[in-house]
Amino acid sequence: MAENNAFKEKVDFIKLQLENADLTPYRALVFFFSVKGQKRIWKFFAKAFKYVLRVVFKLKVKSDYQLWMHKYMPKEKDFKRWTKTQASFTNRPLVSVILPVYNPDIEYLKQAVESVKNQVYDNWQLCVSDDYSSSEEVLEYLKKIQDDSRIKVVFRTENGHISKASNDALDIATGEYILFLDHDDFLTKDCLFHFVNELQSNPEIDFMYADEDKFNSAENIYEQPYFKPNWSPDTLESRNYILHPVFVKRSLIDEVEVFSVGLEGAQDYDLVLRLTEKAKFIKHIPNVLYHWRIHEQSTAGNSSAKDYAFQAQRTVLQNAFNRRGIDAQVEQDQVWPGVFHPRYTLKSEPKVSVIIPARNKADITELCLKTLFEGTSYSNFDVLVLSNNSDEADFFELLDSYKERYPNRFNWVEQNYPFNYSKLVNEGFKLVNGELILHLNNDIEIIHPDWMERMVEQAIRPEIGAVGAMLYYPNQLIQHAGVIIGLGGPAGHAFVGIPEERGGPYYQLVANNNYSAVTGACLMIHRDKYIEVGGFEEEQVVEFNDIDFCLKLLEKGYRNLYLSKVKLIHHESISRGHPHRDKKTYAQHLKDVGRFNKLWDKYIKNDPYYNPNLTRSYVDYRPRE
Repeated sequence: MAENNAFKEKVDFIKLQLENADLTPYRALVFFFSVKGQKRIWKFFAKAFKYVLRVVFKLKVKSDYQLWMHKYMPKEKDFKRWTKTQASFTNRPLVSVILPVYNPDIEYLKQAVESVKNQVYDNWQLCVSDDYSSSEEVLEYLKKIQDDSRIKVVFRTENGHISKASNDALDIATGEYILFLDHDDFLTKDCLFHFVNELQSNPEIDFMYADEDKFNSAENIYEQPYFKPNWSPDTLESRNYILHPVFVKRSLIDEVEVFSVGLEGAQDYDLVLRLTEKAKFIKHIPNVLYHWRIHEQSTAGNSSAKDYAFQAQRTVLQNAFNRRGIDAQVEQDQVWPGVFHPRYTLKSEPKVSVIIPARNKADITELCLKTLFEGTSYSNFDVLVLSNNSDEADFFELLDSYKERYPNRFNWVEQNYPFNYSKLVNEGFKLVNGELILHLNNDIEIIHPDWMERMVEQAIRPEIGAVGAMLYYPNQLIQHAGVIIGLGGPAGHAFVGIPEERGGPYYQLVANNNYSAVTGACLMIHRDKYIEVGGFEEEQVVEFNDIDFCLKLLEKGYRNLYLSKVKLIHHESISRGHPHRDKKTYAQHLKDVGRFNKLWDKYIKNDPYYNPNLTRSYVDYRPRE
């Protein structure tokens, strides 16, 4: 049944794309005979064929991740090559692997230990702390492995839980770098190699993390890969996206408290938050280097084991804000308990100037204005509508009626020249005086009162650039949940056509995330930062001007942010239709694409907030083909 539902969702998504494509016969013909068009057509038939094999003939077909593993995970020849490479490292630090133990399944424990002993990089020590296990089998095994001089074991005389056990393992560690391992998980053979290899050219790195997956013990398969983004501070404040493996300089650990007793279930999150506060150079390695085992007793496989952990995570995140002197409260998501939404306290209500470009369509513009004024709890905002080549009487009547109703908060002006979104909003910027600027399409419908307040809380932060929202199509499927550079071309929206209920991998859809860009359909920015990057680029006439704007902010060192709790309906492209619906607009499309590709090629090739192991062809964060 789940497979049928998944296939139906894909069919619905294809229908949605066709409904919104507004394809002319000319563009459809060009697309059909293009290389991209041919690839997409063949991919569709390949997926359909897999569905027939799986559902109709009941044949087991490998998952996307299993196919990815077969293609991209290292082979024995790679391990042999890396073994030679590591022998020639000029920087060969001792790495202490920290392993707290308490009554694990003996086979799982053996596999964990063997995964360390089989490392390509050979300058390591294994520091084991047994937390007063009652299993004679476990105790005998731990005594036996001490025959290897690289393995040190301390036997605790009382059970103190994972934090105390980990601290005791750290006490006997002498390595310059530390890596943490749970007693039922295991490392890939190349795990330590990749971390130490990075140190050869970047010895100043003091905190590293990598990708991971889960090993399903019952089915004996690897699944649920977590391909993570590069360092994303605001993502970390929504949930512990770093998880395993973590590779840390010992001197950095010595600067902070070690594992905090009493926060079991969130001790890793707590340590990561404190370490990243102090770290000078944080690096992400985009390789799967850690296998997290799923079984009945693990938090990976047992939902009841997670309940206490969620509360502890909320506590450690609140502690982090308190420790940093940030006036914020941690709001736990009611649907997704492992997701948190920090609410930054506003000392005042800065004025927001809402800039809305529009052309005719009085009905949809009225829906936008009505829900904006009547459905927004934040009060200190004004609105400027930029009429571009409008010619319908009812549209002007609507604008005049709002100016009469809200004389101090609403205004409109005519900007009658060939459509240029960037020029429009830049001209609008000159006419408003809000401390914060909110770009809003006239086909946006407000559905939650606190949406603007949530955006203001983030946009006022000095380190934040553009703040964006979750946008729905009218049928409640996702239209926008962040922008991925290089997705399906120059850039694409994450999770288009997918229901919010799916949550995304590791809560990606329903949690706050740093992205390289957010859509200009609903984008808030501080006035000073708008000026600093020179506003919108007017040579980027119709398309990708919002993405270009966000990347300019990124280049200045600001972080762009998607807020999952800011939810709006986007009646997309109602005012102007598809942006390249005829030969003239298609020519402008090619020009916009050409400029963007030339200027932002490095982000198209490698979006720092999107893992290179993920697909560029689909919107749902599946592994690349």
